[in-house]
Amino acid sequence: MPAPIIQPIATILTPHILQVGGGAVAQVADVLKRLGVARPLVVTDPFMVKSGKVAAVLDPLAKAGMAAAVFSETVSDPTTTVIDAGVARLKAGGPGGAFDCMIGFGGGSPIDTAKAMAILHAGGGAMRDWKVPAAADMPALPIVAVPTTAGTGSEVTRFTIITDVASDEKMLILGLACLPVAAIVDYELTLSVPYRTTADTGIDSLTHAIEAYVSKRANPYSDAAALSAMARIARHIRTACAEPDNRVARAEMMFGATQAGMAFSNASVALVHGMSRPIGAFFHVAHGLSNAMLLPSITAFSAAAALGRYADCARAMGWAEAGEGDQAAVAKLLDGLRRLNADLKVPTPRQFGIDEKRYRDLIPTMAKQALASGSPGNNPRVPTAEEIGALYAEVYG
Repeated sequence: MPAPIIQPIATILTPHILQVGGGAVAQVADVLKRLGVARPLVVTDPFMVKSGKVAAVLDPLAKAGMAAAVFSETVSDPTTTVIDAGVARLKAGGPGGAFDCMIGFGGGSPIDTAKAMAILHAGGGAMRDWKVPAAADMPALPIVAVPTTAGTGSEVTRFTIITDVASDEKMLILGLACLPVAAIVDYELTLSVPYRTTADTGIDSLTHAIEAYVSKRANPYSDAAALSAMARIARHIRTACAEPDNRVARAEMMFGATQAGMAFSNASVALVHGMSRPIGAFFHVAHGLSNAMLLPSITAFSAAAALGRYADCARAMGWAEAGEGDQAAVAKLLDGLRRLNADLKVPTPRQFGIDEKRYRDLIPTMAKQALASGSPGNNPRVPTAEEIGALYAEVYG
């Protein structure tokens, strides 16, 4: 049984529609009809257009007579520059007139871009005006999210991460305007995803689930989703990496990522994510990979403050027996996380090629930005800036 928590009030937010399963993307026009919209702007990236993968969305829309336009300027780690361009495209309208919805198609970046576009289109101002502690809860264009990687969970969350080009800060932005009204979760879209992306996004999902479960804002709903996600991901991540065409592993990883997204969207992430964002912003490390670099050390730092909860994680993942004591279970959790990183060839920041002097010079700034994000405050053990600095130094390798 999960370690009990006292949670008198929990606000649970999820998309109106979850369309899940192989081939589900073919039903995108039906989903739009159910939502009462018909003039979408598809937000995606250049690869999805050049490779022809965006046809998975455009073809069913065309068959249904829906006039869709495409904005494909999304970049990895979306920037304020891209969001401004996207909002201008929204205001310009499409072949059928003003857009009445957006479809975020791709990895977390296109979906996050669509969310930020919706906020600025509805609320105006600059993107930095909406970073936490502000809340973007205004009515906005509805978003239908179609993920093509099993990782970020962005298709079901009320968060987006945007890099401010003026400061290199990865800004956490949240609110109801970020929450997609529908998510189409089709594992077949992940069958061609390469090894490194599969590994990094998979550990990203696992981090979402673990942090949601140990978060101070955890609740019974997020607990159930997090534990189920952990079980799926731990059981299938190595197979999904080693056998990219294994449909069972891909399906389990895809739904595990969505469950983990629902968990952290309703409980929040914690210290790993708070420290991960500055690494990504300053050194252009993919979000899932920077999470993976940090997860074992930060779990070791935090475990004593929530021993029972971390022990539950080990049991859910099959790394500890149901009746095993908490201390022994947590030891197996830490060993399991280190072995997972080794098996999936997760590099340290040093091995990734990050310059040591620049990294160490930026530690005070990264620690300050990590704390400012608010995520470390959800951690079972809330760190000081000095402790965050020491953790950054430890994980460098």
